[in-house]
Amino acid sequence: MLAVSGGPDSTALLWLAARWRKRHRRGPTLIAVTVDHGLRPEARREAAGVKRLAARLGIAHRTLHWTGRKPATGLQQRAREARYSLIGQAAARAGATCVLTAHTLDDQAETVLFRMARGSGLTGLAGIARVRPLLMADAAARAGAPAASAFLVRPFLDIAKARLIATARAANLAWADDPSNRDPRFTRARLRALMPALAGEGLDARRLALLARRARRAEGAIEVAVDAAAAALSDGVWSARGPIAFTADGFARLPAEIALRLLGRAITWVGDEGPVELAKLESLAEALAQARASAPSARFRRTLAGAVVTLRGDRLTVERAPARRNRGGLPHRGRKSPKSATER
Repeated sequence: MLAVSGGPDSTALLWLAARWRKRHRRGPTLIAVTVDHGLRPEARREAAGVKRLAARLGIAHRTLHWTGRKPATGLQQRAREARYSLIGQAAARAGATCVLTAHTLDDQAETVLFRMARGSGLTGLAGIARVRPLLMADAAARAGAPAASAFLVRPFLDIAKARLIATARAANLAWADDPSNRDPRFTRARLRALMPALAGEGLDARRLALLARRARRAEGAIEVAVDAAAAALSDGVWSARGPIAFTADGFARLPAEIALRLLGRAITWVGDEGPVELAKLESLAEALAQARASAPSARFRRTLAGAVVTLRGDRLTVERAPARRNRGGLPHRGRKSPKSATER
């Protein structure tokens, strides 16, 4: 499955994928999808343009619509979440094993810069993954299709946007121009405008992408250490609701980053509100360390992301928090966040 917005990058992806498919007798079936977010009147015409090009290239095409009220704040993030949700549902219905997007080296650099500005840690600075699971159980259920798993693949992540534009021009392809990419109301657009000046100081797209690769390499090593810590300190196999239990002394002896990630992993595992925000996790870990240092025998109890963290004696437990009550007195549960990971 190909995610094609109609911009130059994804238009080049569509053309290159069609050319690749033509060279293989038994290649996979290709389906292009375009998401109309309902935010610009031109979007319908742009989706129709992608459909015409796909038909000319012999590729099936579907337009997906983001319906309903749009948020007043955080519009781009919510639109991104809706886009991947819709694509996930379409992939589940089609039984697709891979969804290709046209993210480029420039997108990687902008993502790293964006996360630096937000104060992200190592996970965030690792940037966009070339390949990651596209978890579609929820999407499949909404689509009325069997649960399936696929991979989100970015084949152009090391290729500059200018090269894809040149490819589209050489193939005499028409593409759409989304003015929101230059709209100063959006953080990414403002950061994009700064890129030429940063490049003049040596901080160009390739340097930022290099930072992402090195951060991702370190990220992998740290996650292996967290796996080892979980195996060494846990009381048995983790269950969906918990409790997950660690020895407090063993947890306290872990390096700070390993302890933080282990705690966050346990909270995300048993909680029901999605990945933990890094700042909130750091605050909880600091409070936990202070409580243990000031009164080792005292009981500590704190709720975060739908999980309860309790320290009592030499036992640290993480379990599902009780359901909150809404105004009508009925139990209320948070929903899992569509974010892929905590941006550390």
